[in-house]
Amino acid sequence: MATGWAKEGAAQEQIDASIADAVQRARAALPQGTALTHCEECGGSIPEARRQAVPGARRCVACQEAEDANARFRDPVNRRGSKDSQLR
Repeated sequence: MATGWAKEGAAQEQIDASIADAVQRARAALPQGTALTHCEECGGSIPEARRQAVPGARRCVACQEAEDANARFRDPVNRRGSKDSQLR
C-alpha cells in the first residue's frame, strides 16, 4: 500500500494507540472500592444485587443510565476526518 511519507505500518500503529487510549479511559471509568447503599445522585437505595454485580457502584440504575447517556456526547475523539464518516 502506498503510504506517502509515512513509515510502513504507521496507520496500524495509530489505530492501536487509539484503541489502547479508549481501553484505558474505559478502565478508568469503572467504579472502584466499596459500593454505596444509597445513590450519590438521588439518594435512592441501591439494590443488593446491583452492589454485588457492580463493585464500587455509586449510583442507582436510573441515575447511571442517565450518566451513560450524557457521556456519549462527551467523547473526546474527533472522527470527522475518518474515511468511514465521509462514506456515510
